[in-house]
Amino acid sequence: MFASGTKNKINMIELDGIEAQEADVVASCETAQKELTAICAEILTCAETASKEKESFAVADSADLGKKFLSDNGFDLKKILFGQQEGELDVQSIFLVLEEKKEELGDEYDATFIGVQQQIKKTFKEEIFNTKVRPDGRKFDEIRPLQAAVDVLPRVHGTGLFYRGLTHVLSSTTLAGPGEELWIREIEFEGLKRFIHHYNFPPYSTGETGRMGSPGRREIGHGALAEKAIRPMIPEETAFPYTIRVVSDIVSCNGSTSMASVCGTTLSLLDAGVPLKKPVAGISMGLIYDSDTRYELLTDIQGPEDHFGCMDFKVAGTRDGITAIQLDVKIEGLTNEIIKKTLDLAKKARLDILEVMAKAISAPRPHVKEGAPLVEVIHINPDYIGLVIGSGGKTIQSMTAETETQIDIRDDGTVYVTGVKPENINEVKERIKMMTAELTKGDLLEGTVAKIIDVGAIIEFPGGKSALLHISEIADKRVEKVSDYLSVGDVITVLVKEVRPDGKVSVSLKDAKR
Repeated sequence: MFASGTKNKINMIELDGIEAQEADVVASCETAQKELTAICAEILTCAETASKEKESFAVADSADLGKKFLSDNGFDLKKILFGQQEGELDVQSIFLVLEEKKEELGDEYDATFIGVQQQIKKTFKEEIFNTKVRPDGRKFDEIRPLQAAVDVLPRVHGTGLFYRGLTHVLSSTTLAGPGEELWIREIEFEGLKRFIHHYNFPPYSTGETGRMGSPGRREIGHGALAEKAIRPMIPEETAFPYTIRVVSDIVSCNGSTSMASVCGTTLSLLDAGVPLKKPVAGISMGLIYDSDTRYELLTDIQGPEDHFGCMDFKVAGTRDGITAIQLDVKIEGLTNEIIKKTLDLAKKARLDILEVMAKAISAPRPHVKEGAPLVEVIHINPDYIGLVIGSGGKTIQSMTAETETQIDIRDDGTVYVTGVKPENINEVKERIKMMTAELTKGDLLEGTVAKIIDVGAIIEFPGGKSALLHISEIADKRVEKVSDYLSVGDVITVLVKEVRPDGKVSVSLKDAKR
């Protein structure tokens, strides 16, 4: 867990957990606060010796200008902000009029803009404190209507559709073999990643038009947060040897799309047959704040509550604990009391969301869907890895081309065979098993004469192994010319006479006939 803050409050948390308990998170915040207090004291000591005298500037009275603009143009903030259905809050209309009158306002435009924002936030806060009702009429701990569905796209390997009010997310899962893992090479990390989550936020999700380009910081950050939340529940490679990629497309946005992506991704993974250890859900908590004793916590914040509120406290986890937290605030920070209450409310909401998700799909499908690749695992002696690969990769490339499969080999001798057709996978497995089978003295094997040499013949066996048949082991009598007894292409049965430590094998034809 990472935390930052002032001498007595925390204003940022990043947590990566494996079902961390709420009480443990609060205790960690208390420990962090003690250290932050000490660090802030040192910073203040340094500032006292190195700081310069602050300059003062004349600032226009933005509050009065904001009030005047709203009054002159007939804007009733209470009516605009409250008593509307979700998605009908027309705050933007105020700023459109303000933009139209930019030239008329002249030098007072900037101060008026700030003043209007201040008045909106003030009205928003005071009305919630006074009426105990949110803009869309919900109670403080009430979640917007929830819907969950799976298998909504017929061809992909797994899909999950999650609705929370007007926040809609469609998550799609694609499965691939272990060889498709993402190789990452960064300053802080170098290695492979087998679970990848990508987040897309198209302009139409907020009713706008625009160009779809490369992902920005927002898309990268939201995708990473959802990935972090679900990663602890991804099965080990030994249990599910697939590379997993999920893409969450935001179909409609009205707050907390990252936490909705967590829910959509969980549904999609279960639909794809990924044996998640436990389902994961997420919720975003908000705050309307006046003082440490006068505040209200909001469950499942929508767009305006995020914009005009004081906090975005994202919490994701399973029924049994927290897997990810991301906290941003617009005030000095939070006391431990506020953090504890927020986590308790978030847990209640998380459990409610998981109940709805369980009605759509309560457990992973027993098998991957038709069209998804199949992955089989076999283990070979690491000494035979080079044999399976072949000179310049010739052997393994030949097998993959002939069987339409993908073969991935680990240094410990674990071989993953990926394909769509089970019969092709089985063929590859049998070929590798024959190729790497341990020959022992006394085995009777059927092989093909591959080459005639002066001292005998080279016999090849299915799977690519070869052995020397010495001229003295061809017949009971003296053999003057090998070609009198054998020709290239002959299929013969031989007896393994010796397997040397270096892997070389010698066989006998005459002993096999006895």
